[in-house]
Amino acid sequence: MASIGILGAGSWGTALAILLCNNGHQVSLWSHREEEAKRLDQTREHTSKLPGVKIPEQVRITADRRDALQNKDVLVLAVPSAQIRRTCREIGPDIRFGQIIVDVAKGVEEETLTTMTGIIEQEIPGADPVVLSGPSHAEEVGRGLPTTCVIGARSEKTAKYLQAIFMSPVFRAYISPDMLGIEIGGALKNVIALAAGMADGLGYGDNTKAALITRGIAEISRLGVKMGGYMETFGGLTGIGDLIVTCASVHSRNRRAGVLIGQGYTPEAAMKEVKMVVEGVYSARAALGLAKKYGVELPIIEQVNKILFEGKSPAEAVNTLMLRDQKIENPLMPW
Repeated sequence: MASIGILGAGSWGTALAILLCNNGHQVSLWSHREEEAKRLDQTREHTSKLPGVKIPEQVRITADRRDALQNKDVLVLAVPSAQIRRTCREIGPDIRFGQIIVDVAKGVEEETLTTMTGIIEQEIPGADPVVLSGPSHAEEVGRGLPTTCVIGARSEKTAKYLQAIFMSPVFRAYISPDMLGIEIGGALKNVIALAAGMADGLGYGDNTKAALITRGIAEISRLGVKMGGYMETFGGLTGIGDLIVTCASVHSRNRRAGVLIGQGYTPEAAMKEVKMVVEGVYSARAALGLAKKYGVELPIIEQVNKILFEGKSPAEAVNTLMLRDQKIENPLMPW
């Protein structure tokens, strides 16, 4: 049995608390809002994020951050990507050397173009950062529906240790050394999902969705490989797998925000309507920054940025994509 502290009592943090508790581990779930911690402790249900899903009594729910940090074998960082650096900076003085910290947020910091585990390494130099990612909506993990993810770590020892902790009859965990590829896939798929949602909001069909998913993974893998990730990662669970579920699922907040934008909502109004953090909006500019830094063409992501931040209409953006110069699908193939 491992002692695990989960920082962040949103839908994903709560779902993982339920999973890990059911796996037989000692789990503490921390919320930065005292009123939320008290409500969750009393009702044992996150009614706004995971309605109908009960939190086991064995899960300790607290608003005392040190209580969630002390004497833990594993820490899970489940705060939104935009809050990762601040959270790491705040908890850094209380973290022991070698502490395993599992990041489950998906994003790239806009200002620095740093991945989430990169931020952990910068702010808590003695930590052992890990990433957990894959096609895994909290709504389904919390209900115990079969789910598969990938754990990326610096060492095989750490990866196998966490694999044993997370594995269950309803949660299968693979391991990988390609932390960078996993994180780039997880961050950029949210931007493509915004585009897929916009297409749905415009009333386009399955052909359009298939094109966005296929060309989207081409963009993600093109950038990821240029940055040093492995092509095999983008063909796996944290690449095409995560992209498919985020572009198609009713649970996807990024797709939902995209649908609203396609229907005429402003990006700000769409995010307000979704009532959850839309990570793709925060990752879009970072993705464009990475494209410029590494000299990679990302036409879909470029158009999403124009819609989000320059007022371009989704219909006009689709027209721009359709009328691009004629291309060969894969320039590496010989005639």
